Amino acid sequence: MTKEQERARARRRAERLDAKIAAKQAEAARNKQVAAVVAAVLVVVAAFVVIATKMSGDDSPTPAAGGTTSSQPTPSATTAAVAGCKPAPAVPGTKAQLKLPDKKTAAGKTYNAVVSTNCGDITLELDGAKAPQTVASFVQLARQNYFKDSPCHRLTTSGIFVLQCGDPAGGTGQGPGYSFGIENAPKDGTYPTGTLAMARTQDPNSNADQFFIVYKDTKLPTEGGGYSIFGKVTKGLDIVEKIAAAGAAGGAGDGAPNAPISILTVAVTEKKA
Repeated sequence: MTKEQERARARRRAERLDAKIAAKQAEAARNKQVAAVVAAVLVVVAAFVVIATKMSGDDSPTPAAGGTTSSQPTPSATTAAVAGCKPAPAVPGTKAQLKLPDKKTAAGKTYNAVVSTNCGDITLELDGAKAPQTVASFVQLARQNYFKDSPCHRLTTSGIFVLQCGDPAGGTGQGPGYSFGIENAPKDGTYPTGTLAMARTQDPNSNADQFFIVYKDTKLPTEGGGYSIFGKVTKGLDIVEKIAAAGAAGGAGDGAPNAPISILTVAVTEKKA
């Protein structure tokens, strides 16, 4: 082999080596570009999730139950004076845990419940024929003083018009120690003024202690089974309307009532035929 051939051969080896190095460098550059694009996409997705979370909100009455933690708003320091209301008592906190009562104890029966609040009495009629488990639970909780001094912690004033009550911890409690399923929910999602119904989480079996009073005709989602209607307001709806007129904390359409209202006691009696 001549020297010229050896030099040509060496050049070819050098060229092949340079080509390999260039290929590796190009691959590394592509990997960096891909990583940068992926990172940028992740940032955009994360930003979208944060914005969507802040903008979205569950507009149905869904409290915590069965050991979950509620995201319901806590009472605001901002209060509004409402005629006929006395100062609300301190929030008592989570009460003793109980066992689910037998629905047979309320089946076919009708009860009157006088809910005494710091703003006056609200009288309810409980329908054990249509919602025996729900009524049996409410009667037990009332007679065990479970509701004593518990605040009505949530007011909705936009699209949905309800005052939500029943949790001694103000919407952050663990419930009464049991939960149960949906009864007597309207298929069309219509809840007329004066309706008394159960609040729950997305779990249809999470009915427990929290309930709501509808103070203006309301449509609620039917997905998941709707919300159990177990009675109606027969007297004192004007009290709920006054609380609603004072608005929710911060001017929002969903929050703690500006005018604090708390359940002091609940007296339940069975109506005889």
